Amino acid sequence: MANPALVDPATIRATAAEAWIRAYPILQNYRTLYAQALDDADPGYVGGFGVFRHRSQPFTPADTDVASPDNDTPHSWAWLDLRAEPWVVSVPAADRYYVLPLHELDTVYAGFVGARSTGQEAGDYLVAGPDWQGDPPPGVRGVLRTATRLVGILGRTHLTGDTPADIAELKAVQQQYRLRPLHEYAGTPAPAPAPEPVWPVWREEVLDTVEFLSFLDFLLGFFPLRGPVELPPAEVDLRGRLTDLGVDGRGEFEPATLPIEVRAEIERGIADGRARLERAAAESEPTTPAALFGTRERIGGDFLRQALGARLGRYGLPTEEAWCGGWAADSAGNRPPNASDRDYAVRFGPDDLPPARYFWSATMYALPDRLLVDNTLDRYAIGDRTPGLVRDPDGGLTLHLRHKRPADAQHSANWLPAPDGPFTVVVRLHGPDRSVLDGRWHLPPLDPS
Repeated sequence: MANPALVDPATIRATAAEAWIRAYPILQNYRTLYAQALDDADPGYVGGFGVFRHRSQPFTPADTDVASPDNDTPHSWAWLDLRAEPWVVSVPAADRYYVLPLHELDTVYAGFVGARSTGQEAGDYLVAGPDWQGDPPPGVRGVLRTATRLVGILGRTHLTGDTPADIAELKAVQQQYRLRPLHEYAGTPAPAPAPEPVWPVWREEVLDTVEFLSFLDFLLGFFPLRGPVELPPAEVDLRGRLTDLGVDGRGEFEPATLPIEVRAEIERGIADGRARLERAAAESEPTTPAALFGTRERIGGDFLRQALGARLGRYGLPTEEAWCGGWAADSAGNRPPNASDRDYAVRFGPDDLPPARYFWSATMYALPDRLLVDNTLDRYAIGDRTPGLVRDPDGGLTLHLRHKRPADAQHSANWLPAPDGPFTVVVRLHGPDRSVLDGRWHLPPLDPS
C-alpha cells in the first residue's frame, strides 16, 4: 500500500481538493442509491435493484422533501447492478413525451431511451456494464454501454393534465416500463451472482471529513479505469495521485492510520474543494444548470462542472432534452424578484412563444426553499397545456405573476400565483427548438407591472 507520508504536503492538499470535488457527485449519488436501493427502512426505498418505483400523483405545496418539484413529468426511479450481467429496459409505444435517462455512478449519462432519442415505438434496450463482452440477443433495438457497474434511472413521463383520467393514463404508461436481467430476457441460464458488498451506511457528515475518501475508495471499485467507455485523461491522472494516498478502489482505505500531518493537509484540501464549489454555485445564473448535464463525451474530465450539477440540480437533463431558464432579477434590477410589494408580467410576442417540440411550462417556486406556492387556483405552473389561456390581440401571450388574484378576467386567466415574498420561476422546454439551443431565442424580461 502507498505511504501518504512520503507525498509532498502541497501535493496532498491539492489532490484532496480535487478528489473532494470529484467525489461530490459520486457520494451524492450514493446517498440517493443507499436510500432507494439498500435501506428498506427509508421512505424512498424503491425495492432494491432492478425494480421501478413510480410517482403518478402531482406534487403540491404539502410536498416539502423535494426542491423545485416538477409536475410536468412525474418520476420513475430504478437502480441496476450490472456486475453479473446486463439488464434489458423495455418500453411501450407511447403517445406522449417520456425519457428514461441512465446515469452512471458519477451522475454522467450513459445514454437515453425516450421519445426524443429512440422514438415513440415499443422497444427493448440492453444496458451493459464495463465487464460484459457478449453479443446482444435478437430483438434488442439498441445497446447502452456504461463505464460504471452501478447505474440509476430517473425516468420522466409527461402528465398531460391533472384530472383522474389524465393520471390513470399516466399510470398505464409507467406500468409498462419493464426491467429484466439478460438471462431472463434471452431465456438462458442465470449467471453466478456477484458477491454482496458490505455497503457503507450513508451519513450526512461524510462529505465534511477525511472519511469521504473511504467512501470514494469503496465506490471506485464499481468504476474501473479500463472498459469499453474511454475515460478522460483527467480521470486517469487523478486516480494515480489518489493511489499515492492509498485510495485505489479496493475499499481498504483507513483514515485512522494516516499520520497527523497528512490528515491535516487532507482537511485543508477538503476546505479548498468546498470553497471552490460554493464559489461556483454563488456565481451561477438561473440558466447555468442547463449546461451541466450530459454524456461523458460532453462532460469529459470537468469535475467541477459535474459537482456543480450535483449541487444545483442533481440528475438534471441535458439541454437538448429539456431546456431550463428563469430570471435571477427583474428588469428593474430587483434580485431576487419579490411579489410582496409588486406585480409582474412576462410577454411573449406572437413570433417568440417558447419553441418546444413537445411542450413548455413555467413553474413558480417560493424562495429560499424552492417549494410550490399554495394558492386558491391550485395552479403551480402555466404553459401551453393550461386550459383557458387568453392570447393578446396580436397573437402573443402575456403571463401575470403576482400574489393576489387579478380582478381583470383576462389577467386572471393568465395568472401564475406568486408567494407573498421572494420567488423564482423555472421555464422548461421539452424538446427545445434549435433556436433555443444556439441562443437565437431567449426569455423575455420579467417586468414589474
